[in-house]
Amino acid sequence: MANIKSSAKRALIIEKTTAKNRSAKSLIKTNTKKFSTAVAEGNKENAENAYKTAVKTVDRAATKNLIHKNKAARRKSAMTRQLNAMESK
Repeated sequence: MANIKSSAKRALIIEKTTAKNRSAKSLIKTNTKKFSTAVAEGNKENAENAYKTAVKTVDRAATKNLIHKNKAARRKSAMTRQLNAMESK
């Protein structure tokens, strides 16, 4: 444990922030997987709904600097391509 009071406080803050970041990243993965499964099943309605929530969570993570903005753009682009390919079939 830290000897200095301010560093002890800082350690607690870091723990809270780490937990929040882990949770947010987990939510991105969950929503992306829901979208992928909906596309794999061929269910257009579920895929569109899952796409909206996945894009929203990716954007939110990018604005909070959890993931890089270019990574967010790449993920959204990939999901959009999958959705468009599904509609063309």
